[in-house]
Amino acid sequence: MTKKPLYLTLLTSLTLLSPTFAQLAKWQSGLVVDEFVVDKPPFPESHAATIAETPKGLVSAWFGGTKERNPDVCIWVSRQENGKWSAPQNVANGIINDTLRYACWNPVLYQIPKGELMLFYKIGPSPAKWKGWLKTSSDGGRTWSAAKALPEGYIGPVKNKPVLLANGNLICPSSTEGDGWKLHFELTPDFGKTWRKVGPLNDGRSLNAIQPSVLTYGNGKLQILARSRDRAIEESWSTDNGETWSPLTKTTLPNNNSGTDAVTLKDGRQVLVYNHVLPPGELAKGPRTPLNLAVSNDGKNWLAAVILEDSPISQYSYPSVIQTSDGLIHVIYTWRREKIKHAVIDPKKLKLEPINEGVWPALAGYSAPVAKEITKD
Repeated sequence: MTKKPLYLTLLTSLTLLSPTFAQLAKWQSGLVVDEFVVDKPPFPESHAATIAETPKGLVSAWFGGTKERNPDVCIWVSRQENGKWSAPQNVANGIINDTLRYACWNPVLYQIPKGELMLFYKIGPSPAKWKGWLKTSSDGGRTWSAAKALPEGYIGPVKNKPVLLANGNLICPSSTEGDGWKLHFELTPDFGKTWRKVGPLNDGRSLNAIQPSVLTYGNGKLQILARSRDRAIEESWSTDNGETWSPLTKTTLPNNNSGTDAVTLKDGRQVLVYNHVLPPGELAKGPRTPLNLAVSNDGKNWLAAVILEDSPISQYSYPSVIQTSDGLIHVIYTWRREKIKHAVIDPKKLKLEPINEGVWPALAGYSAPVAKEITKD
């Protein structure tokens, strides 16, 4: 008797979701690679991936272990060689001393132009109490330096990649969660030797946002897009290379209280990867499926481009996006908390449709069922 309601629920969910399945192929124009970084990871959970292009090829990193927050969670790295990803290499752990060990969190890769590969990551019992660390590699991620603690109060880029500004500053988009969700920036003019802060931008009360991405428009004009608890992706603008910022406001795009990432393409267009999900009712949190890619010329008006992934099983989340030297877009993201997925998109092959009033065009008039959700951040 207990199986019948479960069966009917699943059948109803699949029936309701069938329009999405039918539309998925339509929304994958330009998708040229769709693969796992590691088919069978040596640990049950993988999350919070990052990707960078080095002179020796692509490098990815993520945190993995038995479960987020557990002390055995480490930072793992995989390198792409001859089109194939290497077995994951454990490059950082949270061992403090013989009796104390914490989890590792949120790695972020950044390739210094004509320099070393930087790996930022955090160690601590929670996002409110973690500390920032840095390792570097001079051989494209094969070997790594000893861990170096960032200055007290600095964590580096919290989730998304730094951006090198025209004035020579490396701007690291960051945030804190201890006293409300607040956005700030950590700037370094010498790739990690010295640091200073800008912000916080918000008080963590009227609007709550973390994990920003930085987009560039030339002549010192910048935009950030950030995850929020406010049912929308939030934004702020700067006209002086990030020294001052406009008040934080909601965009027209929904947010399900999950991480996003964005990148400025060489042609000046902006690309955003996120879950286009408006949580049900007044809830702040929603399912982490589908995972979408949108394009904009001005950071305000967005065009639907790709649905990277969708199914009744969540989650597809925490993307990292870059454009490589060949012009292709690379996205790396969490696949059901079990593995890390890598997608490659050819921006010349995208079919774009306007997103009007925050509604993804393929889903207009369609209410997706609530997917199975994993609730960790």
